[in-house]
Amino acid sequence: MIIEKKKVLIIEDDVDIANLEKDYLEINNYDVDICDDGKNALDIIKNNIIDCVILDLMLPNVSGFDICKEIRKISQIPVIIVSAKTEPSDIILGLGLGSDDYVKKPFDPQELVARVNSHITRYDSIKSIEKHEDVISFDNIKIYKKNYKVEVNGEEVRLANKEFELLLFLASNPNIVFSKETLFEKIWGYNFVADTATITVHINRIREKIEENPNKPKLIETVWGAGYRFNMQ
Repeated sequence: MIIEKKKVLIIEDDVDIANLEKDYLEINNYDVDICDDGKNALDIIKNNIIDCVILDLMLPNVSGFDICKEIRKISQIPVIIVSAKTEPSDIILGLGLGSDDYVKKPFDPQELVARVNSHITRYDSIKSIEKHEDVISFDNIKIYKKNYKVEVNGEEVRLANKEFELLLFLASNPNIVFSKETLFEKIWGYNFVADTATITVHINRIREKIEENPNKPKLIETVWGAGYRFNMQ
């Protein structure tokens, strides 16, 4: 049986970096395309089946931030930002716009491949959850596991890939407190190596979308000094 390769789109205008990423991904059996222009990248994503995007931020015509925002309007595929912009404000913005991961340049290409593997595997596993386990309902919220869909008061709200997975994990384990380190490992799939802002940003974004008052959250509670829990009491 022939197994179809997963497609990765590299959006990067530095030829050397793009080719390095491509070489390592192809060695690991990925089908890889490279695009060096922001506008053309959006056209490719809209008209092709892409399983993961590796995204630079400083691009001609359309910035990586804008590309990330546009991707999230049409798809929940994994988006990994790889950038020389290392200021905390850039990382928080990138995650806040819906990227699943943020890798700083220079980077270890083998680690990047591992992250691609992890994100694609987790995204595929969420999509393939059995139908009888499809919905978590609580109060005014419904979480449709198989369809990557969340409704609040009967209206669909759009969550980025990792926002959905984080909400799903917490809601599937109600009333249990999880540290930021544990949440990062469970959702991102590898040891906690990023700034804790990654979890904080995602939790805040989820609260903005599902909580009646995000400033006084009742569903996703902060347990100071310990972590977060989904409150079903």
